[in-house]
Amino acid sequence: MASAAEQLAKNLNFSTFAKAKVLQQRILFTLGALLVYRLGTYIPVPGIDPDAYAQTFKQAQNGIFGMFDLFAGGAVHRMAIFALNLIPYITASIVVQVLTTASPRLEALKKEGEAGRRKMNQYTRYLTVVFCAIQAYGIAVGLEGSQGVVLNPGWFFRISTIVTLVGGTMFLMWLGEQITSRGVGNGISLIIFAGIVANLPTTIVQTLELLRQGALAGFWAIGLPLLAIVVIAVIVFFERAQRRLLIQYPKRQVGNKMFQGDTSHLPLKLNTSGVIPPIFASSLLLLPATIASFASRGDAPQWLGVVAALLGRGQPVYLLTYGVLTIFFCFFYTSIVFNPTETADNLKRSGGFIPGIRPGERTAQHIDYVLARITVVGAIYLTVVCLIPEVIHSQLNVSQFIGGTSLLIMVTVTLDTISQIQSHLIAQQYEGLVKRSRLGGRKR
Repeated sequence: MASAAEQLAKNLNFSTFAKAKVLQQRILFTLGALLVYRLGTYIPVPGIDPDAYAQTFKQAQNGIFGMFDLFAGGAVHRMAIFALNLIPYITASIVVQVLTTASPRLEALKKEGEAGRRKMNQYTRYLTVVFCAIQAYGIAVGLEGSQGVVLNPGWFFRISTIVTLVGGTMFLMWLGEQITSRGVGNGISLIIFAGIVANLPTTIVQTLELLRQGALAGFWAIGLPLLAIVVIAVIVFFERAQRRLLIQYPKRQVGNKMFQGDTSHLPLKLNTSGVIPPIFASSLLLLPATIASFASRGDAPQWLGVVAALLGRGQPVYLLTYGVLTIFFCFFYTSIVFNPTETADNLKRSGGFIPGIRPGERTAQHIDYVLARITVVGAIYLTVVCLIPEVIHSQLNVSQFIGGTSLLIMVTVTLDTISQIQSHLIAQQYEGLVKRSRLGGRKR
């Protein structure tokens, strides 16, 4: 029999949405914030020649810069104030979380609740500024090394570029936090989502133009859409897949009443880490590749050019590193967000147990055993979904291409946002039922 929440979810309709005024305000706020972000991707960094930069970017867009531009919503090929996007913030989050597992002080700070979380966020912001400054300086030096791009090279241009790009990233970070608290969905994910979706029309037009010119075989006119549909279907299937552990609760007596034993399930998602592993992997690859690519254009050591070539999008070293990092972060992030020992202790305190498994430490070991094995499947799924489109991209040599990571982000963010909207609507229906019951009680 369906639960009350499932019955309410089936009855959701447009009239329910029309009554949810708070939800409408949250959606409008989210759309307004994303509009501000999109406007910022068209404001160029001062001191550069747009035409000369466009020619320079055109020569490098098939490499790592094309991928960077995809996540930045086109801000890189316009060298806008949001060109760094949220990549430095994501990289800083990775470093802080890794240090948390290695530092007892940070581990204790994490367990302090809301106060500890605020302190950790503060450390992440400080580290974001450092990463932004490093990347912005590398970009400024690289632009000066490109002939005719910078109007007045020198330290004034470098400092102004650093201040502009760091300020743009910090503003996006603040905007994402505002969307999370006042809007619908995760603000950071939605900003990345908006950047990827903004490139969809360009990707479609470019692909059609390549087909018209004969640069792509006619087979790909059907093959690419079919591939996208298959990848999306696989993502939806695996993102909703769960391994449910049976939980039993014994009979218990409260006062003079005897409550019968009940059963429930502990759902373990096949992909507990979500979209985080490929984003983390992309972020770590983008940071050294960006610095190496820009630095290799000036009077820099030859090995920087070799690094830039090896980490080019579609190269074997890039694909291998991307896959290894994705698998690593699947296990790493799962260990952070899900604690089997804590879950087993909560079950023991509530009187629940897994049939055939002793409560306490044995239950924690069993949950960890199951979680490790389904994480293997989830890691393989993420790696395949992210790498197959990348291989096709390298073979087709398409500069603007929606890869597996992009599709994964779009699908998961869409599912998460829809789920949150549905939760708001269900809460609205619950409130309406409570109000009607109260009015009915007063009439009596």
